[in-house]
Amino acid sequence: MRSIQNATRVEVCSPLSELSINAKNAPRLDTLNGKTICELWITGRWRGEKTFPVIRKLLRERFPDVKFVPYSEFPYNTTPQPYDSYLVPLDKVAGLLKSKGCDAVILGNGG
Repeated sequence: MRSIQNATRVEVCSPLSELSINAKNAPRLDTLNGKTICELWITGRWRGEKTFPVIRKLLRERFPDVKFVPYSEFPYNTTPQPYDSYLVPLDKVAGLLKSKGCDAVILGNGG
């Protein structure tokens, strides 16, 4: 048995932060049939030109009446930058998505 006199006290701080929710997600759509999905490909990396068509195909198999607005229909900055971005300021993106009739958005594809 250890002696309490030789014990070491260690103070530990939790790496977990307090949960802070500033905005809530929109409610889940009941179906994608008849809905319009907009694609945003933020960085121009991760082979979106290959993966977005596959995502479209798989979603159409499950939801035959789904419509897509492809990433190529959004104004995109193609000049070399550390991180390419859309030419629309962030605070204007919601309005642009609404103008395209988006019911849902696929934001990137994660490679």
